[in-house]
Amino acid sequence: MTSQVDQSETVDGSDGDEGHSGPAVPNGAPLRPAKPVHRLDRVIIRFAGDSGDGMQLTGDRFTSETASFGNDLSTLPNFPAEIRAPAGTLPGVSSFQLHFADHDILTPGDAPNVLVAMNPAALKANLADLPRGAEIIVNTDEFTKRALAKVGYAADPLGDGSLEAYRLHPVPLTSLTVEALKDSGLARKDAERAKNMFALGLLSWMYHRPTKGTEKFLRQKFAKKPAIAEANITAFRAGWNFGETTEDFAVSYEIHPAPLPAGTYRNISGNLALSYGLIAAARRSGLPLFLGSYPITPASDILHELSRHKNFGVRTFQAEDEIAGVGAALGAAFGGALGVTTTSGPGVALKSETIGLAVSLELPLLVVDIQRGGPSTGLPTKTEQADLLQAMFGRNGEAPVPIVAPATAAECFDAALEAARIAVIYRTPVLLLSDGYLANGSEPWRIPDVEELPVIAPDFAQGPNHVLEDGAEVFWPYKRDPQTLARPWAVPGTAGLEHRIGGIEKQDGTGNISYDPANHDFMVRTRQAKIDGIDVAPLVVDDPSGTARVLVLGWGSTYGPITAAVRRVRADGGVVAQAHLRSLNPFPANLGAVLKAYDRVIVPEMNLGQLALLLRAKYLVDAQSYNQVRGLPFKAAQLADVLWAAIGALEGALEEDGENDV
Repeated sequence: MTSQVDQSETVDGSDGDEGHSGPAVPNGAPLRPAKPVHRLDRVIIRFAGDSGDGMQLTGDRFTSETASFGNDLSTLPNFPAEIRAPAGTLPGVSSFQLHFADHDILTPGDAPNVLVAMNPAALKANLADLPRGAEIIVNTDEFTKRALAKVGYAADPLGDGSLEAYRLHPVPLTSLTVEALKDSGLARKDAERAKNMFALGLLSWMYHRPTKGTEKFLRQKFAKKPAIAEANITAFRAGWNFGETTEDFAVSYEIHPAPLPAGTYRNISGNLALSYGLIAAARRSGLPLFLGSYPITPASDILHELSRHKNFGVRTFQAEDEIAGVGAALGAAFGGALGVTTTSGPGVALKSETIGLAVSLELPLLVVDIQRGGPSTGLPTKTEQADLLQAMFGRNGEAPVPIVAPATAAECFDAALEAARIAVIYRTPVLLLSDGYLANGSEPWRIPDVEELPVIAPDFAQGPNHVLEDGAEVFWPYKRDPQTLARPWAVPGTAGLEHRIGGIEKQDGTGNISYDPANHDFMVRTRQAKIDGIDVAPLVVDDPSGTARVLVLGWGSTYGPITAAVRRVRADGGVVAQAHLRSLNPFPANLGAVLKAYDRVIVPEMNLGQLALLLRAKYLVDAQSYNQVRGLPFKAAQLADVLWAAIGALEGALEEDGENDV
């Protein structure tokens, strides 16, 4: 999954893609025979440069055109936390990696086959990730003595032989862009900014990407500055034509669309999918959606997206701080809305008291935590899974909260629906744990039919629900549903449903303030029983042979790397089982039995072993952690080695036991 594989001999063809809509060779260019086209099954491309070079935009546009072409894909944006990181330095490098293929893929890929390096810092920061034979396209205009010295190059790597293991394409991207825009009327500095579009055009030619969508996007993005729009389009076309006419690129490549189940697809990021899932949950429950939020990386995109959808009854409130955001969301829930607050780990810490209040009030509330590297401010733009124990226990007192974790960017949609279902039906706050990798990464998503989505019935209280000994009918706000243990949801202003709220312990049934020890014990145990009794799907185990003795168990965004690693091991003859948790509290009812069915359980996590700790405590199994906290997702090859080691260790132990028995 991480190498560029030539699937066939060179194929004859004018452009290798009958549907291609790229610009023609400009007038006056010499006619040449069409270049040969090599067919590939997949490729991994990484764009890298300064954070001001537009690498994220370039990668996003290449991704959009790749999605429209029909390839399966997975992306990994990687950028500094600073808005304007130091130019030309290693900490200032921003990159965007895209893996696309003619078949089902699961990760952005372990190692790029193609690196586009806009300056020496981008080359140095990414060179170690490249396999031998990878293609490197470098912007030679930026390889000045000053730029080389800034990142510690004693000699120019483009000429000292240090890159002989790679296929190097030195291209003066900046000067070619300026030349293409010499008649645009733009100042040189403004013209240079379009060099990322030149690079995008060149890569679009190399891999037969459609181009009309990018040109339409640029005209819309710069609608108020048509001269800038046309300059970017000119640079984009110039890059495409450069690939067609230069001698340095002898071939182009073709990756056919991937076979996908029938349906309408779009490219989607995790945060966008989560936003749509929240809107869908509001529509299927008939509740207005209210988001109370304070901007924080990497969750802010959800606030931005939901603010665009007032036509669906969505109301967004950008609060002055995290505490105000969750307080407003809880107030909206009390008023009968689907209350949501979005944040990352530092914000969850600030919201913890109000989440505890929601536990006590037993009101629906969605708390979306897009995890990032910590502690404290930590690595704001990097990914991590280190908030699981915070989600489980990060409140005072016994304050249990359900936890839902999506496995992929597209699954963020379904996870939002599931979190809303639990919150509304069981009258509880729910923590949804995504992370930066899912939030910013993207993949194809099949758009569901709204009528296929589950209905979420809020079942508001309508009137009295209890009869006193004297025959009087009254409303008891804490009289519970015998199946779900949920209390009634009474909308303020409904005649006869007046009731007390607040953080002081309530009396069972009546909801009056109670300091009675026995009542407190009962209420604490009842709130826990309500969470323990939530109906979640059983854990599904992927064990095709039925003979595996090693199980790899994951949660959240480790799904892609784990599944890719399992595929590698099985392809090489290894036998391993796989399972992935979406519900982390409560655990699926069959989880204990699954764990005990295997001799070794491996738990890869982007933390120091938080799920493994919970599994050991609850099920008394020797779950073995494999952990990293590098701000980056696992690599499939890395996990495959871990699984082979576990299989080998188990086989060795069994052989030793057999010898001892003899």
